[in-house]
Amino acid sequence: MKMIEFRTTLCVLLLSIASAAHCGELQTLTPYTERMAAPDFVLEDADGNTHRLSDYRGKVVALNFWATWCPPCWREMPSMQRLKNEMDDSAFVILAVNVGEDEDTVFGFTFSLDEPIDFPLLLDLDGKVTDQWPIAALPTSFVIDKNGRTVLRAVGGRLWDAPEFAEAVAQLISEN
Repeated sequence: MKMIEFRTTLCVLLLSIASAAHCGELQTLTPYTERMAAPDFVLEDADGNTHRLSDYRGKVVALNFWATWCPPCWREMPSMQRLKNEMDDSAFVILAVNVGEDEDTVFGFTFSLDEPIDFPLLLDLDGKVTDQWPIAALPTSFVIDKNGRTVLRAVGGRLWDAPEFAEAVAQLISEN
């Protein structure tokens, strides 16, 4: 019952966020006033490979929480891929954590996209990882610096290949 209430609340929030994002609003990343250590996790991707967030130390990480039933989530995926394509793979990675859906659902979703996605789609089947993060709606994304600290947050869909996002990531990559 809790999951149904959660999804209903998310759907209402998503509709309002999607409308605002579609109109060009909400195209910012909110900086954290203090960089805090990002909660570590271990999840498998849709191909069965294991990913530990801490294994990406030394890289800037865009961590995205999403679901296939979330229109703003799947609308932002192609722009995330374009941002990834612009960046150096040795310095930047995108991890997209699917919230509560199984491998078949996520795998089927990838075929519905116009552009192929080649960043990891991680499966948080029981929601334990998602519960460790301050998520009020889907999609919610975090940008994590090379030292594993949360730097930026975005609630709602974004155009990740917008110049200001690439500049923010490039600036974090250049930090010592």
